[in-house]
Amino acid sequence: MSIPYRIEPIRADFLARARMHGLDDQQQPVEYHQAQGGEPCRDVLRRAHHGEALILASYCPFSLPGPYREFGPVFILRDASPVAASVQALPLAPVADYFKDTLVLRAYTASERIVDGLVVTAGDAEERLQGLWARDEVAFVLARFAGYGCYGCRVTRTDRSLVAG
Repeated sequence: MSIPYRIEPIRADFLARARMHGLDDQQQPVEYHQAQGGEPCRDVLRRAHHGEALILASYCPFSLPGPYREFGPVFILRDASPVAASVQALPLAPVADYFKDTLVLRAYTASERIVDGLVVTAGDAEERLQGLWARDEVAFVLARFAGYGCYGCRVTRTDRSLVAG
């Protein structure tokens, strides 16, 4: 049986602050770029098209203090897209080129402690994700790009309430 989950693009408060105030999660100025084409846009979970206006900023996918809390670079569209990210499963079909052929899945508890990390292919991502959900302590998974290790999206299980682990 598959464990239900939802794939979440980048936080809305981050998007608003970066776009309206030009500040990232470290309160430093964002950078403005024109897409060369292929940059992974975390707000729409797809690759940028050549010439699109982008923001490059530091993002933190964690909410609690601790040793696993980290910040990393992310691209987002400079202006909000009228088309919301619409994804149902890893590796983010129908836009499978977002992660390319390989991605990293890092599993965390509700208290944001890491419990596992896997390098997976796009073809086995769903099966490997379901294997992580088999562990009761896994509350969410951060999917990351294999080459640079950058944050790609958050995958949160939705089948039950979790106790912080």
